[in-house]
Amino acid sequence: MTRAGTVAAFDRTTRRVSTIERLLADAIALVGGFSTQSPIYDVLPSSLVDADFVPAAELNVRLFFRFWLDGNQPTEDDTRPLVDRAVSLLHDGMPLDEVLGNYRAGVDFLWSQLPSTASPAARAALAEIGRPLSEYLSLMTARIAMACVEDARRRPSDELERRRGIVDALLAGRDPGDWLDDPAVPVADAFVVAVIRPGDPGPGTLTDLRHRIHDLPGAFLRRDIRGWTALIPIDSGDDSTAVIENLSSRLAPGIGTGAAPLLWIGVSPAATRAAIPASFAEARVVAELGRCLSRNEVICRRQDLRLEYAVAVDGSVRKELASVLEPLADQPVLAETLGVFFANECNQNAAARLLFVHRNTITYRLTRIAELTGYDPQRPTEAMTLSAARTAQLLEEKAFSA
Repeated sequence: MTRAGTVAAFDRTTRRVSTIERLLADAIALVGGFSTQSPIYDVLPSSLVDADFVPAAELNVRLFFRFWLDGNQPTEDDTRPLVDRAVSLLHDGMPLDEVLGNYRAGVDFLWSQLPSTASPAARAALAEIGRPLSEYLSLMTARIAMACVEDARRRPSDELERRRGIVDALLAGRDPGDWLDDPAVPVADAFVVAVIRPGDPGPGTLTDLRHRIHDLPGAFLRRDIRGWTALIPIDSGDDSTAVIENLSSRLAPGIGTGAAPLLWIGVSPAATRAAIPASFAEARVVAELGRCLSRNEVICRRQDLRLEYAVAVDGSVRKELASVLEPLADQPVLAETLGVFFANECNQNAAARLLFVHRNTITYRLTRIAELTGYDPQRPTEAMTLSAARTAQLLEEKAFSA
């Protein structure tokens, strides 16, 4: 090949790589548009979109594009989070054909959306996607099918069915009936109810947490669209506080070491089986509070969130309190100052340092907040109302839903 031909070939390769990388960015943006609370793409099966869907889909996209670019199949270590997630769906009662069918539906839908925003060069590149996509799907479905079949050999399906029936009955306040007499699946008299709500977990984070919970003797686990619910047994004579502290050490390592936790676990003890539904409701609220308020602690308990809990459980009160701060809607500096002021225990000097302003500026801004809202943050009783209003506003903004 001549030098000119070599340069031309290099330019074509460079342009192709650049085009595929732009398509990758578009695909990642499409994945980021999904919400586990209210999926924006109604054509996707509801069973596909759960709390672990977005990180798993993003990993899927990245692995496929890498395969498309270099032609090298992803290793089994690369795809393990995706395979483990599929096995988890099987544990939750999803048939194998639906696990595989949903997997293909999600991938097909994603690629069907790309041409609508692609450039002419990108649409031309998409014309060659068929063969690598078919090879990638064949590889992934084969690995998932083999893992699911192997898992089914190790765990009898009737045991999985019993465990699902027991946890569903206990959470709903129903009698599990004859299942209580099965020695293969012992059921404790008391539990800690743990509700898991994700923030921005990486691929495999929730699956890893699920495995940790399964390793706890006598524990039950149920998946829902927003996360997971676990029943952790309290042995006779054990203190529920000790069980919760043990949970923190067993379940939290590695998921709360960054700027904010990757997920939040709301916990509430149930001293009897009959108390489980009430504890379930409480744990859902405190888990959602952790998520909406971006708390630094992974384990969330009602006694640590008494005021926030009171605001959260009454929707009409929550909306009324949030309206207190409506006069600050077009005053972002005042709103930020109020948040920093409360975050630093109403210390004006600390707020001034963090906002890089003079203390007198903080005093002036707090006075303006009092004039606009009718509540003075420098007066303790009125500051309590403003603090509750700020909590209510954050819950409304983050679409609080327990």
